[in-house]
Amino acid sequence: MLAFAIRRLIEAAFVMLTVAALAFVLFRFVGDPVNQIVGQDTSFEDRLKLRAALGLDDPVLVQFGRFVWKAVHLDFGISYQVKQPVLNLLAERFPATMELALVAALIAVLIGIPMGVYTGIRRHSFLSSVFLTISLIGISLPTFLIGILLIYVFSVGLGLLPSFGRGDTVQLGFWTTGLLTPSGLRALILPAITLSLFQMTLVTRLVRSEMLEVLRTDYIKFARARGLTSRAINFGHALRNTLVPVITIIGLQVGGLIAFAIITETVFQWPGMGLLFIQSVQNADVPVMAAYLLLIAFLFVLINFIVDLLYVAIDPRIRIVGRAA
Repeated sequence: MLAFAIRRLIEAAFVMLTVAALAFVLFRFVGDPVNQIVGQDTSFEDRLKLRAALGLDDPVLVQFGRFVWKAVHLDFGISYQVKQPVLNLLAERFPATMELALVAALIAVLIGIPMGVYTGIRRHSFLSSVFLTISLIGISLPTFLIGILLIYVFSVGLGLLPSFGRGDTVQLGFWTTGLLTPSGLRALILPAITLSLFQMTLVTRLVRSEMLEVLRTDYIKFARARGLTSRAINFGHALRNTLVPVITIIGLQVGGLIAFAIITETVFQWPGMGLLFIQSVQNADVPVMAAYLLLIAFLFVLINFIVDLLYVAIDPRIRIVGRAA
């Protein structure tokens, strides 16, 4: 187990180094940082002094090493647009994005897994057809269209839920949350449903296909021959053996929810990191773009590492194969 974890950590370090190289290329070759910092009236001599102060005249390898060293110490520089440390800007927006992504993932899991189990066990029933139709719609419609339709129905038409913003928030140390206020909960409903719908349908179809495959195996037939109840077979044996691929998808989708919440945050003007990234792209704010890329990559790597450890905990065969290799 320890050797497995160390091997995964080494692979994660290589991945992060590659992403850091991409972020450095973005930081180094997309526009001129000096032009973004100073005004048009700045003299040529002052521009040269600023370039020297920023280290832009150093060799590329030296600049890359400095960039990685600062990134390890969470120093991403100053935003060109708002003239504030990038880390502070991300820290302000991070709770909003994580809250939205985690609630969306919770909705996808709590609804998607039961729907998948039901459609796998009772695949010819009318309710299964309804669930599969809903999943087909959810996986076919683009996220922005789902958000716009929900706004039109529940905000414009019925006037039940807000169409933008995060509502009132409560400060809990460094974390801000809207889950403890009525307006925050109401503001979270539409964007969370929009973000979770695709993942929910994906989980439903994956669980259904895995359940159908497991229920056809010999050990399930043997369990039925022994006289075990349907509940014990379906949930004690079949569902347990579908968890490995399901955990894979859920783990990766949590990272995807964080990374690709950009569209949902833009549609609902949710004050998270995705909206900040869109604004930084519009303003060519390269430090924010590079820091966002590194942060999302780190979250993906961290989630994949946790999923790999869960693999070994759930399925001991992976541990045996790893030792043999």
